[in-house]
Amino acid sequence: MSATAEATVLITHEVGLHARPSVKFTKLAKSFSAQVEIALAASGPWFDAKSIVKVMAAKAPKGTMLHLRATGDEAKEALGALVDLVRRDFDEGADHARSA
Repeated sequence: MSATAEATVLITHEVGLHARPSVKFTKLAKSFSAQVEIALAASGPWFDAKSIVKVMAAKAPKGTMLHLRATGDEAKEALGALVDLVRRDFDEGADHARSA
C-alpha cells in the first residue's frame, strides 16, 4: 500500500507563489520520489507540484491557503519539507520580496 499525506500551509511571502518561489518549490518537490500535488482549495483542482508551469499557473498570492497531497514513497517527508519551505517564505528575506 502506498503512503499518502495531506497538509495545508498559508502563503505569507509578499509575492506569493510566483517565479522564484515556484522554482524553489518545484525543485524541492522533484527531489522526492512521491507524487506531489497542490491546490488552492481542498476540493481542487489539483496541480502537479513538480511542474513549474502548473505551479506558476496556480497564481497563488500572499494569504492563500495552499493544500498539498502526496502519494508514494517519501510522501510524508516531501510534504514536511515543502510546508517548511513555504513557512520560511521560500528562504527569501523581506529584501527579496521588495525587489520582486
